[in-house]
Amino acid sequence: QVRLVESGGGSVQPGGSLRLSCAASGSVFGINAMGWYRQAPGKQRELVAAITSGGSTNYIDSVKGRCTISRDNAKNTVYLQMNSLKPEDTAVYYCYTDMHIRYWGQGTQVTVSS
Repeated sequence: QVRLVESGGGSVQPGGSLRLSCAASGSVFGINAMGWYRQAPGKQRELVAAITSGGSTNYIDSVKGRCTISRDNAKNTVYLQMNSLKPEDTAVYYCYTDMHIRYWGQGTQVTVSS
């Protein structure tokens, strides 16, 4: 069994920053890609950022230049540093990790509002 535990969500004003973390525990082995999706109310879930085991990254256009994804393979943890946050970044953020199947975190709320 694999468990993903997310942390770091919260409420910030526009222009603020948050750092999301997602740690995998349990029967963790052979992690390939890790990443983050988000889902805003009334919208489909979308991929925000992903990082391969080799460190290659990709981002949705709307967060390029504002967000940085990274991972610590020794800790089985993926991070998402989000800067210059905008109200449209408000969503529930879900981490995932790809091993033999994809595992998901429980989601963490990010709210950007003045």
